[in-house]
Amino acid sequence: MTSIPQLAHMPAYISAYEQAPANLPHFSWGGTGPPMHFLHANGYPPGCYKRLLDTLAGDFRVFGMLLRPLWPKAVPPEIHDWHPFSRDLRHFLENMQAGRVIGMGHSIGAIVTLRTAMYAPGLFRALILLDPVLLPRHRMLQLQVVRTLHVAHRLSHIAAQALARRRHFDDLEQLFAGYRRRGVFRYFSDEQLRTLIEGITRPSPSGGYELAYSPEWEARIYQTGIWNDWDIWAGLSRLNLPVLIIRGAESDTFREGTARMVVRRNPGIKVVSVPAATHLVPLERPEEVFEATREFLRGAL
Repeated sequence: MTSIPQLAHMPAYISAYEQAPANLPHFSWGGTGPPMHFLHANGYPPGCYKRLLDTLAGDFRVFGMLLRPLWPKAVPPEIHDWHPFSRDLRHFLENMQAGRVIGMGHSIGAIVTLRTAMYAPGLFRALILLDPVLLPRHRMLQLQVVRTLHVAHRLSHIAAQALARRRHFDDLEQLFAGYRRRGVFRYFSDEQLRTLIEGITRPSPSGGYELAYSPEWEARIYQTGIWNDWDIWAGLSRLNLPVLIIRGAESDTFREGTARMVVRRNPGIKVVSVPAATHLVPLERPEEVFEATREFLRGAL
C-alpha cells in the first residue's frame, strides 16, 4: 500500500495570516483564467478538494478565503449564526480587488457565498453552489423553536459526533483503513480518500498527526447554522445572477424537495443532480462537478 506523504506544518497554498482585517487568511491555487473564489465546507480544508481545484485551475484563477475555524486566533464562541462568515467574505473580496468573481462554495461555503451575493451582488459574475446547507422554512421554524426552548444541545447529534471525533493519529495508514470501512466514503476511490486524509490532517508538534480543523469549531458551526437563514429564502426571488446548484443525487442535505422550492422561488436557478453522489459530491465526483460548471458558465457568461 502506498504511504501518504508527510505534509508541511502549514500547506503551501495557505497564505500567511496577519492580524490586519484586510489580510484575512486565504489560499491561492493558481490558474490564469477568470477569477473563481472557492469556499470550503465545515471540517474540510481546501486541500481536501485538490482534485477539483487542480482541474478548475486549468480554466480559472482559483483562490479562496479560509473560514474562521482555520484562522489561528479565532474562537468558536464568537459566532451565533453563520452571518459573520458572509461579512468576512464580503470584506475579503472587496479588499482583494479581484473584480467580479465566479463564486463557488460547498455546504456552508455555498450558503456563505450565496448570502454574500445577495447583499453584494456586484462582487460576483455567477454562483456555483455545491450541495448547499439549506433547509425548507418549516424545518427552520422547528429549529428556531428548539433554540428558544434552550434544548438545542440535546438534539445536536452531529455536533456531539464532531466533539467525540478522534483528534490525534500515530499512523495515517490506520486512519485510511478505518475510513475505508465507513459507508459515508463509499463513493471515494482510494486516491480520493487519501487526498481527503491529507487535507484534514497535519503533523502534530507532539508527534504523529492531528486534525487540522478543530472539532470544537466544527461542532459550533453545526450548532449555530441553518436556523437563521430566513434572509436566504426571502432573497432568492430577487437574486439576479447566473446560479447553478450541483447536488448529490443521494444527498441528505440539499434534498430534491428543497431544490424544487428553490426553483419555484427563482426559476432562473439551475439545479443539476449528480448520480452516485452524496453531500460530499465535489469530493466524490470532481470531474462531473467540473464539467457541469464549465458547461453552465459557457452559456451563462
